[in-house]
Amino acid sequence: MKASLKTRYDFNKHAGAATVAFGVGDVKLRATLTDATVVMGPSMNGFALAVEKPGFFIVDYNVPGKDFRFQFMNSVKVLQKPLNLTYIHSVGDNRTIVDGTLVLDSANKVSVNHMLGSPKNVKVKYTYVHKGLTTFEPSYDLGKNTWDFAMARKVYDDGVVRASYQLSSKALGLEWSRDSKTNGVFKITAAFDLANELKAPKVIAESTWNIDF
Repeated sequence: MKASLKTRYDFNKHAGAATVAFGVGDVKLRATLTDATVVMGPSMNGFALAVEKPGFFIVDYNVPGKDFRFQFMNSVKVLQKPLNLTYIHSVGDNRTIVDGTLVLDSANKVSVNHMLGSPKNVKVKYTYVHKGLTTFEPSYDLGKNTWDFAMARKVYDDGVVRASYQLSSKALGLEWSRDSKTNGVFKITAAFDLANELKAPKVIAESTWNIDF
């Protein structure tokens, strides 16, 4: 049996979270504890369970809120191009999101995200990978009538540096991640609010280890 342990630490809140996942055949079972469970003492706040079959479905259950979230994935061909579809429904707030990604070739793809029932809540993103090393992702939010930009660059053999900027909120994000076969996945992110220069950046560190037993 294989298992993975993911830990997350928010330096601003001095709070942590953890996720444990087990593989049972082609299905994954996952349990998550968020900051509320760790910081406020023993409680069920922030405790969630999930069942996942990668590439097909995910069912999340928020234990204290007794709320389900369903996610289904599928892929079809459009003009001989793969179109990856994702359907997400949250029972508690009765919200449904449909996401589609059309893969034009190995370097180009277009994504559209839409919340059903909200005609203006549509986001369009174009992804271009240059020489397999640098990724450019401009996106446009029809509801907010604004652009967001992101760029990622592979460094060394197992590292990625990413920067993003949201024009509407003037939020700048920086991220460095490393995916090592021996040491697992490590990621650190920093978010800057450029609209408020006095506000300290939000810094979060995450680590994931795979365990065989």
